[in-house]
Amino acid sequence: MKRLSWLSPLAAALTFALGAAPTVSAAPDFGSMQVQPYAPPKAAPSLALPDLNGKTVRLEDFKGKVVMLVFWATW
Repeated sequence: MKRLSWLSPLAAALTFALGAAPTVSAAPDFGSMQVQPYAPPKAAPSLALPDLNGKTVRLEDFKGKVVMLVFWATW
């Protein structure tokens, strides 16, 4: 009979995942984190900036996509 060596680690991972599921699905406690959620989500304001090549890029061009803006300055 062939030994199923992958079964034991798989069973352990499944047991861990199922055991951790209730803590993952719990709603976050925003009050204890001092975070105030807002509902409904607010739309981003209009924004147009030049890219590194001088071409104007508008935030509206990325509607429906995730965009991360990073502003930094050297003073």
